[in-house]
Amino acid sequence: MRRLRPWALVLGGLLCAAAAAGGPPARSYPHSAVLDGAAAYLLRWGRRGSALAFRLEVRTRGYVGFGLSASGGMASADIVVGGVERGQPYLQDYFTDENRVLKKDPQQDYHLEYAMENSTHTILAFSRELHTCDTNDKSITESTVRVIWAYHHKDMGEAGQNYHGSNRGTKSLRLLNPEKEEVSSASLPYFDLTNKDVPVPDKDTTYWCQMFKIPVQHEKHHVTKVEPLIQKGHENLVHHILLYQCSSNLNDSVLDYGHECYHPNMPDSFLTCETVIFAWAIGGEGFTYPPHVGLSIGTAADPQFVLMEVHYDNPSYTEGLIDNSGLRLIYTPVIRKYDAGVIEAGLWVSLFHNIPPGMPEFVSEGHCTLECLEEALGAERPAGIHVFAVLLHAHLAGRAIRMRHFRNGEEQKLLAYDDEFDFNFQEFQYLKEERTILPGDNLITECHYSTVDRIRMTWGGLSTRNEMCLSYLLYYPRINLTRCASIPDIMEQLQFIGVKEIYRPVRQVKCLWNVCGITGTWPFIIKSPKQYKNLSFMDAMNKFKWSRSEGLSYNELVLKLPVNVRCSKTDNAEWSIQGMTALPPEIERPYKTEPVICSSSSCLHCSLFLTLLLVVHITASAIGNIGPFV
Repeated sequence: MRRLRPWALVLGGLLCAAAAAGGPPARSYPHSAVLDGAAAYLLRWGRRGSALAFRLEVRTRGYVGFGLSASGGMASADIVVGGVERGQPYLQDYFTDENRVLKKDPQQDYHLEYAMENSTHTILAFSRELHTCDTNDKSITESTVRVIWAYHHKDMGEAGQNYHGSNRGTKSLRLLNPEKEEVSSASLPYFDLTNKDVPVPDKDTTYWCQMFKIPVQHEKHHVTKVEPLIQKGHENLVHHILLYQCSSNLNDSVLDYGHECYHPNMPDSFLTCETVIFAWAIGGEGFTYPPHVGLSIGTAADPQFVLMEVHYDNPSYTEGLIDNSGLRLIYTPVIRKYDAGVIEAGLWVSLFHNIPPGMPEFVSEGHCTLECLEEALGAERPAGIHVFAVLLHAHLAGRAIRMRHFRNGEEQKLLAYDDEFDFNFQEFQYLKEERTILPGDNLITECHYSTVDRIRMTWGGLSTRNEMCLSYLLYYPRINLTRCASIPDIMEQLQFIGVKEIYRPVRQVKCLWNVCGITGTWPFIIKSPKQYKNLSFMDAMNKFKWSRSEGLSYNELVLKLPVNVRCSKTDNAEWSIQGMTALPPEIERPYKTEPVICSSSSCLHCSLFLTLLLVVHITASAIGNIGPFV
């Protein structure tokens, strides 16, 4: 075992007596994540005012690398490398250019707090401002952050820049998650809703539906936490899980079997399941409700039968897959103050939502209109509802999603956003402050896409190669509003590509749940002009010669189009505004974002947290008493 020699770091000078009075104050890292499959690399982190503190615990005696990357790769990344070499700690701030060449950053913005090493592990603790004045650094925001990691069994100085080989990877995280109050659920009862040996077909997209009966009956309880139960090895197969409340008039006969969703032959009982009560998407972890809110079960007004929809994504067409994934619901008899509800907002899933090919950016908007919120909230909750978490959802072309909030023509602060959207990492964002939604407010789900690598239209639909633009709002108190969405007008889309005349066949477009124009025929065929004669809307849009300038003009058009309002209640009921036409809101006063204040390396040294004198002296015997870190 290698002995550590005493070492000292003076950070910014001895500017405060507290540093000299003793060792470093106790640090807490409320968030943690294992970054690799072998559990060799553990990251802990926590907010420290305008900075973020990190602690790495890695199974190596060589160097440890950590970084932030827009793409999840090495190109144009913000990187820090550290370790302990011959008893001396080191930590260097690096960056890479677009060719992945590693360069030392002239401005060192990562600051070491302590480092130590034992016979198996290296531990590094350091911090960095959220926003530095360094163009080589990546700002840390509430958006998804693609963390990159690496390690080597040798230190950096032993043989130059040792290549880490396969000891590397990437993981998407939300580093600025607000710290939530965790209530121990170890002693609470729970029940599981899991599929039983579902054969996943060898096709790219399958939606499987299974009906369940809630086992808690006749007495009110509150679900306090929902955890995903993803079968090991199927982490990339199970894309999302939705839980719907079904009609209370059903009986146990509906529990006999599952069936493929959105299928002409699926059981009629599935059509009674309209109200989303929980949503999970790939990469997400368990969701814990706030202490004053819970998902109500056990009363006549609560779900007795639920439908679990599992989206399987199998782009490699793998055969013979059998899945048993699902959800675990942890509940308590101790009643909380409010019942939680879920509103699905955004763009109604349909082929009316479409994106031209070859576009570096295309923006779609789904409207939860003031007309819907005026009617529903005015009747049910004039004082408004309180949103405490939001799940933003899109598919592979998605690059950024924002939930915008308007009141009386004035834009409020963003309700939720993710400017670094990652298809493989979608989970509920806890709001730092609950947001009140009032009658007459507007909500817009704004989705940014990139189709530069596609040569045909991208359509709204179920497959991950299709697109969605949705937000799931968790709120309280629960009201009778389950969906607040919109469909863009299609006639002006047809006129844009030159369509002059259409006719309607006998058969009409079929809709199931929130999905329209996917499972049936189109309600019209193009009659003229000649180049589009007898073509469907899809065929004509694909035939049109899209250029980047045409795509930009089309985007400007669709953002101004009137929308068809979708405003749904439970049990397949609708508010009277359903099906009406509304205009996008006129934004009289857009929200002015607060300017980002960056802190340079010299300013960073001014804080008490990073100006302490740290002296670490660990003897070999002390190291021997340290247990495993991971």
